[in-house]
Amino acid sequence: MRLLALIFLLLFIAAGVVFGALNADLVSYDLGFAHVSVPKGAAALVAVVIGWVLGGLTAWLGTSVSHRRRRRRERADIKASAAPAA
Repeated sequence: MRLLALIFLLLFIAAGVVFGALNADLVSYDLGFAHVSVPKGAAALVAVVIGWVLGGLTAWLGTSVSHRRRRRRERADIKASAAPAA
């Protein structure tokens, strides 16, 4: 399984290098406070990395919130079962 993942990773890296090499034209961006000119491949890479980071952050926050909620419920259940019956 690790070999298959490594092969896919190498294929994607090779495709990214080819994509970046074929899209070497400069693209200008006006950020309001600065003007930036970067190659198209680099701009695509930055967009993919930003999307990957934001998606990972969203997924992590979603799972951490549900885990916290579940732990809170379990603690409440333990306290309720440990309370002396009247």
